[in-house]
Amino acid sequence: MEQRWIKKIQKSGSDEAANALVSHYYDEVFAFIYKQTLDRELALDVTQEIFISMLRSIKNYDKKKAHFRTWLYRIASNRLVDYYRSKYYQTTNRMEPIDETWPDQMSVEVVLERKEDYEQVNRLVNRLDPAVQYVIRMKLFGEYTFQEIAASVGDAESTIKTRYYSGIKRIRKEWRD
Repeated sequence: MEQRWIKKIQKSGSDEAANALVSHYYDEVFAFIYKQTLDRELALDVTQEIFISMLRSIKNYDKKKAHFRTWLYRIASNRLVDYYRSKYYQTTNRMEPIDETWPDQMSVEVVLERKEDYEQVNRLVNRLDPAVQYVIRMKLFGEYTFQEIAASVGDAESTIKTRYYSGIKRIRKEWRD
């Protein structure tokens, strides 16, 4: 079904097919972004930008080079890297709203501590080389295997593992410091 939607969009710009394709992947992409931002409004905005970018460039999509889901996650990961590099993110020191949907058994202190840890890890990931960021984001937040990540970027699986483990090692080292 997915390939039919893509073909309709590529050939005729079908709004119906575009809506179906976006609807099919929306929740999954939103969750991928939300896990990395912990900000619902930001995740909604970035998710919207991802799908706009996807629809603008879908004519260039080639199923021989990558599965659609992989191609879409590549767009999502790149968009997130762009956001964290942006002047807005770099110069804004805003307080993130606390998500009110945490489990009842969790105290506010635990939620705040987890959010602080998350933000620290995210800052450390953002300092890494974009190729390493991509691997870490896809592995941790997209739940891709090393093999799937390697196929998506056209590198050897061993290269992807090296990037991942060197990135994790650097994060751990900086976390301790």
